[in-house]
Amino acid sequence: MAKREAVTPRRSAGMMPQVQTVTAADLRDALRLGIGDFLKAPLFGLFFGGIYALGGILIALSLTIWNVPWMIYPVAIGFPLIGPFVAVGLYQVSRRLEAGQPLDWRDVLGVVWLQRQRELAWMAFVMLFVFWVWMYQVRLLIAIILSRASFSSLDRFLSIVFTTPEGWTFLVVGHLVGAFLAIVLFSVTVISIPLLLDRESDFVTAMITSVKTVFENPVPMIGWGLIVTVAVLASAVPFFLGFLVSLPILGHTTWHLYRKSIKPA
Repeated sequence: MAKREAVTPRRSAGMMPQVQTVTAADLRDALRLGIGDFLKAPLFGLFFGGIYALGGILIALSLTIWNVPWMIYPVAIGFPLIGPFVAVGLYQVSRRLEAGQPLDWRDVLGVVWLQRQRELAWMAFVMLFVFWVWMYQVRLLIAIILSRASFSSLDRFLSIVFTTPEGWTFLVVGHLVGAFLAIVLFSVTVISIPLLLDRESDFVTAMITSVKTVFENPVPMIGWGLIVTVAVLASAVPFFLGFLVSLPILGHTTWHLYRKSIKPA
């Protein structure tokens, strides 16, 4: 019975979760534990990583079918913004491994399905909204900076972007805006999503706690953000297939980083 409670959302009694100090050593240990969780349950990791990779592939193919293949590049950059929500199932896997409970597909998928009735559903809305803002600002910058250019293919778009002064301006401004959105989303989700899975808390409190964690532990959290960024960019290059491995490792590691960042209830 005690073990079952360990993997059941705990009530926080309306109190703000307490942030703990996180060091570079903690980050390394979280990454080690994350890799270990993936190796202990590779099928779960490949399953959720595969769903995410398939989503990226379908979006890219849809853009090609809709005759806007040049949008594949900004989508590939922005699509990972919704990755933390996809990793909910991975957090549950790490939680059960941590509690010493056997893994069960019905339990893991059932917990993911249950989140539609909990505060995590609002976090999905937040992430999709930021992704929409990212795509909108891409279209806006194209209209403002590249309005005179004509491109009907991804190759033509990349050629203009990487070989013309207007394209360089578009890249610089676009990536600066994208970096700002990514930092904001990282700060409000890195701790909030595993927190909402683990405890009965409202999503506003969870986001505040997440931002507070980043501000109180800037070096290790920014370091983790850089690791995530590099892994995401590398994973998107081979047509999103890299997410088969990177997403589960990043997801499991985030769970353990959450455990090290927030004092137990």
